[in-house]
Amino acid sequence: MKNKKIKIEKIAVLIVIVLITFGCSKDNENAVDTTVSTVVKVNSDNFILAGLAEPISIVSKTLSNGTTVDCYKIVSKGTPTDHAMGPWCPTNISDGADAGGIWLKDGNVYDVDGAFIKNLATFFSDPTWMMYKSSTGEVIKTKTQAECQAAANPSVGPEYKNFCVECLPSYVANLTQTYYLPVSPVKLTNSIQFGMGPQSSGPSLRGIAFNGVRFDAPAPVSIILAAYTLAPFDDAGGHINLGAGYHYHAANGKSKEIAQTDGHAPMIGYAIDGHGLYARLDTKGAESTDLDECRGHSDAIRGYHYHVDKAGANNFINCLKGAYVN
Repeated sequence: MKNKKIKIEKIAVLIVIVLITFGCSKDNENAVDTTVSTVVKVNSDNFILAGLAEPISIVSKTLSNGTTVDCYKIVSKGTPTDHAMGPWCPTNISDGADAGGIWLKDGNVYDVDGAFIKNLATFFSDPTWMMYKSSTGEVIKTKTQAECQAAANPSVGPEYKNFCVECLPSYVANLTQTYYLPVSPVKLTNSIQFGMGPQSSGPSLRGIAFNGVRFDAPAPVSIILAAYTLAPFDDAGGHINLGAGYHYHAANGKSKEIAQTDGHAPMIGYAIDGHGLYARLDTKGAESTDLDECRGHSDAIRGYHYHVDKAGANNFINCLKGAYVN
C-alpha cells in the first residue's frame, strides 16, 4: 500500500508539472512585452474618409492574447479613391505596358504587356502556355463576372486554361470589409505566425492601407499557374476577386503615404495588430538592417513598426509582433 501511495503521489506531481509547463508555455506565447518604451496609438484621422462605408467608431474587442481593449471599427468600401484600379490584362500582344498590369516572380516585377503574354511559354519554360489567338494576336481573357468567378476559383476547370483573369471593380461595387485595430497596439514577447483558412491559428490578413484597401496574404501563385491562368496585379500591386474585393499583394507607392520628417521610410498603413506599416526604403533608398523576423523594429518616434517587403516578393511582413482581434 505504501508503494502504491508513493506511485500515486509521483503521478500527481508529474501531472502538476505538465499542467504548469503547458500553462506557462501558453502564457509565454501571449505575454506582453514590458520592455516597450514608446507605444504609438493608431491615428484614425490617417484614413481617407471617401474610402469608408461608415464613420470609424470605437468598440470593445478581445485580442488574441485574451485581453479586452478599445478597438477602431473600420468598415471599408474596399476600393481605393486615391489611385485608379487596373488595367490588368492587355487586349492584344501588340499592346504596350500601359494596357496591362504587372506580375511578380522571384522578387522581380514584370510588366504584363502584349510581349509578356506572347512570351509566356519562354518565361515559364513550358510550351503549354498560349494565351492569345495566333491569327489576330487577341489576348484570351475573362470578360464577364461569371467568367471571373469561374476562372479565379482554385478548382478552375480546363475550359479556362490559358486565360488571363481580369475581374473588374464593378463586380465588387457593393462589397464592404470590416476591420478592427486596437487603438493602442499590444506588443508581445513572441511573434505570431500567419495562417490561411478557417483551421489556422493565426490571421491571414496583413494590414490595411489608409485608403481602406487590405494588404493581403501572398497570392496563391502556384495554384494560379498550375491551371495555366494568369491573374495580373495592376501597377499599384492590386487585383480583384469576388470574395476579398480589390486587395494588394505588393506595395508600389501608389496609395496614400505619410512622409516622415527625419528621412525615415513613409508610412503606408497599419498592420492588423495596430502597429504602423512603412515602406521598405527610406528617402535615401536604403533598407533598414536591424529588422526582426517579422520585418519590424523600434525607434523613439514610431515605436515598434514594420517595413514591407519588396514588391516582387509577393509578401508584406512575415509575422506579427502584436496581439490582434480574432
